[in-house]
Amino acid sequence: MDKISIAGLLLGLAAIIGGQVLEGGHLASLLQPTAFFIVVGGTLGAVMLQSPLSVFRQGMKMGVWVLYPPLVEPQKHIAEISRWSQISRKEGLLALEAQIQAVRDPFAAKGLQLLVDGAEPERLREVLEVEISAWEHSLKAAAKVWESAGGYSPTIGIIGAVMGLIHVMENLSDPSKLGSGIAVAFVATIYGVGAANLVFLPVAKKLMANIARVVTLREMLVDGLVGIANGDNPRVLESRLQGYFV
Repeated sequence: MDKISIAGLLLGLAAIIGGQVLEGGHLASLLQPTAFFIVVGGTLGAVMLQSPLSVFRQGMKMGVWVLYPPLVEPQKHIAEISRWSQISRKEGLLALEAQIQAVRDPFAAKGLQLLVDGAEPERLREVLEVEISAWEHSLKAAAKVWESAGGYSPTIGIIGAVMGLIHVMENLSDPSKLGSGIAVAFVATIYGVGAANLVFLPVAKKLMANIARVVTLREMLVDGLVGIANGDNPRVLESRLQGYFV
């Protein structure tokens, strides 16, 4: 679990709530179901309108990465690539065929299969980099669902504020209804701006950072496989791969 994400969210909420209390305000004044419905429902609708269903669904699933990021173990993969390199130098590329069944990562298994099939180093790199590029594009498109939500949320909050003010203007003759309208107006703005800057945009940035790590891992794997195809010394190859994660 990524504990710093939880700590950051709790700290942000505590700062806002603490500020409200220190100013002598009541927490109940920040709880406006109408404002929440306007901001969350409006933002969700806008994001769904701009996104294909598959991208929207993947973006929602990727939200879990904020708390449980994909496991990236570069040292484990470097050790595995080094072992493949040693086997290749001692027994030849065909000896790596026996290793394919033990590889859990489909991308790594595909690269190893291409290596065993005798693909030229440049052709091997080209095929795998095309797959990495398409995969990275898909992940980033899904992460931008959260980024888009961060862009729409403040504007939807302003819409909620204007709606609240309209309600106020319609009930100027009835002072008992003015308070609720003004509350919805201001709280909707807080919800919109707060959700964008405390949730949506930080989540998008965290997802982008996680995507960069998993993509770098695959690029390292490609470099290792190409190094094996070129017959690089295992020690030199291992030393080069160490540079991907400093």
